[in-house]
Amino acid sequence: MGESELAPEPWPVHLLGLVNPMIVIAGNMLGGAYTAMGVLFVWGVGPILDVVMGESKQPRPPRKSGLPFETLLWVHGIVHFLVLASFFRFAYLEASVSIWLIAAALSTGLSAAASAIVTAHELGHKKPRSPGWRLARLLLFSVHYPHFTTEHNHNHHKWVATVRDPASAYEEEGLWSFWFRTIPGQYLSSVRVHNGKGRTGIRNPSYQGLIFQIAAIGIMLMLPRGQTMVVGWLILSTIAILTLEYVNYIRHWGLRRGEDERQTEMQSWNTEARWSRWSLIELTRHSDHHMRASVPFWQLRPHPGAPELPAGYYACWWPCLIPPIWKRWAGKRIPRNTL
Repeated sequence: MGESELAPEPWPVHLLGLVNPMIVIAGNMLGGAYTAMGVLFVWGVGPILDVVMGESKQPRPPRKSGLPFETLLWVHGIVHFLVLASFFRFAYLEASVSIWLIAAALSTGLSAAASAIVTAHELGHKKPRSPGWRLARLLLFSVHYPHFTTEHNHNHHKWVATVRDPASAYEEEGLWSFWFRTIPGQYLSSVRVHNGKGRTGIRNPSYQGLIFQIAAIGIMLMLPRGQTMVVGWLILSTIAILTLEYVNYIRHWGLRRGEDERQTEMQSWNTEARWSRWSLIELTRHSDHHMRASVPFWQLRPHPGAPELPAGYYACWWPCLIPPIWKRWAGKRIPRNTL
């Protein structure tokens, strides 16, 4: 059956991405061991769902109306702030740094990696200063990564898979060393982007974002039990950022091109794993996103012949944490003719 004969995929499948934040809110409200439910769901159940739900074998045509999907982005953004509020409530009641505060911070951070950062990634491609673009900035600020949109849009998309892109991992690079290189590298890259536009010194938005983050932490420290909330906020932001950069790692690992070489679909890894596709609003169709950055997520298409990950984003997490296993598992899939 051809694609034109298929019906569009039902949009409610993307509501599955709201399951995790709902679990995290429940865990934060219940407290105690329940705060670990988000961790167990993402790191335990998620990989299983990636495998059990399988892959989409044939792409379906996009729906004519993008309204349900655009609405879903705002729902994700609003729900993220509810998750964050539930965490700060729990941290205030917990009153001290405990194992359950750490569990709640990890659960909240993993939720933020999807509902905040993935949503901000999509909205960050909207017209600057539009309502969606502004929401993206707030979402990124909530996890201490406000420079991401600048670096992603103005450097990563232009120089992906080259030495000028700190978000593209080399084949010999493990996830851990990538984290240490890419996080400061992307911040400095965003500074250079603004400098190139004439916004230097204190006028540089990347510096301003850092100042506002420090100020927000300072204000929170002055609140009752603020120290506990700040420790939790930093933990959840750290795990959200590390998760984002894990995704960056597997999306371009080992795929290289020269600076003068045209970008193609061969510089991005893809997967049609249903659980990753649906819960991460098509983030997995990454080649098409790079080829058509202005196209909304619900219109992204798979690219036959482009590099395919051995599993979905959730299922790749644990192997990726052990670089020798990851390189042995995924390395044979690198298209050598593009090197």
